[in-house]
Amino acid sequence: MNSLLNQQPRYLQLAQTLINEIRSGRYAVGAFLPTEFDLCDQFGASRHTVREAVRRLVQMGLVDRQPGVGTRVLAREAVSGYQQVMGQLTDLHQYTADTDLTLLSRDLIEVDEALAKVLGASRGETWLHLSGLRRSSNEVEPICISDIYIHPAFRAVDVDNTDSHTPIYARIEQQFGEHIAAVQQEIRATLVTAAQARRLNVQARSPALWICRRYLNRREEVVEAAISVHPSERFSYLETFQRDWRAT
Repeated sequence: MNSLLNQQPRYLQLAQTLINEIRSGRYAVGAFLPTEFDLCDQFGASRHTVREAVRRLVQMGLVDRQPGVGTRVLAREAVSGYQQVMGQLTDLHQYTADTDLTLLSRDLIEVDEALAKVLGASRGETWLHLSGLRRSSNEVEPICISDIYIHPAFRAVDVDNTDSHTPIYARIEQQFGEHIAAVQQEIRATLVTAAQARRLNVQARSPALWICRRYLNRREEVVEAAISVHPSERFSYLETFQRDWRAT
């Protein structure tokens, strides 16, 4: 019974098989993987399962997928660092599933003027502040340090380190009946502070990506804001924009 509960999702099993076959040379660097339909036939799997498996390989930097061209093998071994692939909001769930968040601290803070602008809050409000490190299973060092701010209405949310794969916003939805309607993302370049450098084991003032995600409810209020600082060599971001061919 326990072995069934611990069984990996089918797409991860399929992805691991493809990884092994790339490493063994069955699919050489520069060659194309079989089409989605061929893989469905080979593995007796649904198209959704095959697509998720291939996306896993894209995240690892092993293949590149181009619509209308195919999926080309780029490398026999995964690239260093974590690559986040974004095409839809469900990819945020995948990011959480692929990585582990270890909480370092939890406290209530009074929002100052600078933070109020980031949160869309009023100065003096008391928000829950969580600090933590996020790691990828493929990396020894953390891929980022995160500061998470939760609206006062939800500051009693139950969070701990026993379940590092459930997003904070999903816990808020479960525990308070709130609904996240949109996620607003802001990305900019920054330098690692001395305090962050000690946690991340990098040099202070080294280049990094600053990513702020604001989770909005139906009233467009910020329920949660997560600010992450990623050392430049440990994280890359890939986003695909589909062209609307109906446009004139």
